[in-house]
Amino acid sequence: MMLKYFATFEVFFEENLSKLFLHFKSYNLTPDIYLIDWIFTLYSKSLPLDLACRVWDVFCRDGEEFLFRTGLGILRLYEDILLQMDFIHIAQFLTKLPEDITSEKLFSCIAAIQMQNSTKKWTQVFASVAKDIKEGDKNTSPALKS
Repeated sequence: MMLKYFATFEVFFEENLSKLFLHFKSYNLTPDIYLIDWIFTLYSKSLPLDLACRVWDVFCRDGEEFLFRTGLGILRLYEDILLQMDFIHIAQFLTKLPEDITSEKLFSCIAAIQMQNSTKKWTQVFASVAKDIKEGDKNTSPALKS
């Protein structure tokens, strides 16, 4: 299930932050390295508590899409810094974000994220990715699935 979310996240990552997306790809840095911790903890381990609470509030109002939009907002906020780092430093940085992050800066970056790819919204892209993954499973040898 998480593979579908990661694949959908990457569609919007490439759309919104193409330069950083390519930088991450060059190091083979995949969303599971940082995003799974962010999502499963609802950002409580990586963001200061007051910011995490604001994210939770909007998540309760807007749904799961906002959690992924927040992830993209964080990447946008630190894009210039992340572009200067290598794999190890990026992974360390994204595990524990700076404490001095302000809600105004973060939510401004989140607001700048477009959750529409061409004419498809998050839910449509997710459904398309899920279908592609499911069809890929049908065409895969049972020996390769394990």
